[in-house]
Amino acid sequence: MTPRAGRAQWATEAPRGTLYHRYDVADDGEIIEAKIVPPTSQNLRHMEHDLWQFLPDMLDRPDDELTRLAEMVVRNYDPCISCATHFLRLDVDRV
Repeated sequence: MTPRAGRAQWATEAPRGTLYHRYDVADDGEIIEAKIVPPTSQNLRHMEHDLWQFLPDMLDRPDDELTRLAEMVVRNYDPCISCATHFLRLDVDRV
């Protein structure tokens, strides 16, 4: 097959959301640009908002429980994130 320039784009549905990707290809078949938008990046704003809403009422709990509860909020959006990365470092300043 002879390569040619072009653009391909599509969306793939996955259990944690939709994965969008686009590829621009040069005449020689080389990929000159790739844009990938995974579900995690699409959900970050909502995850952060829910944490801001949820955690203030939980600050009387020990740090390890607070961390566990915050991880539960995040897993509601993306069950894979907590296993794939060390995504949460919780520092609590109680004044």
